[in-house]
Amino acid sequence: MIEWHWLAFDDIPRADWYEVLRQRQAVFILEQTCLYPDVDGVDPVCHHLMGWREIDGQRTLVAYLRVVPPGVKFDEMSLGRVLTTQAGRGTGVGRELLAKAIPLAEKLHPGWDIRIGAQAHLEKFYGSFGFKTVTEPYDEDGIMHVDMVRAKTSG
Repeated sequence: MIEWHWLAFDDIPRADWYEVLRQRQAVFILEQTCLYPDVDGVDPVCHHLMGWREIDGQRTLVAYLRVVPPGVKFDEMSLGRVLTTQAGRGTGVGRELLAKAIPLAEKLHPGWDIRIGAQAHLEKFYGSFGFKTVTEPYDEDGIMHVDMVRAKTSG
């Protein structure tokens, strides 16, 4: 079972934040061999969704993303740094992460579309959550991406 934590930056325990940064480095910089400034100054204005699971008696981060407020990176709010850790891969936790994040993001920033800069090979995955591709594929840090937008929910 996954224990989900949805927290503003200032509310994240230091040890948890350290693990988030460690896993972002492991996935985005080391595994994907992308040299880019992961610590970009945006995290303090974001809400962060972290999924933790007990594995071999240890509390382990298995999934993470941040919700960036509208106007910070894009006109829309956005989901960023979406990852499933090595420990969580192949378990469906990525799908669970998005299913949890979208309603939380919409409640946090009601009336806004959600944008994501998705790795192109995940276009179908994000499409299954209502995201529509709005750009041609482009190279970002040596990986092909597309921008996708999910229209705001009415209400």
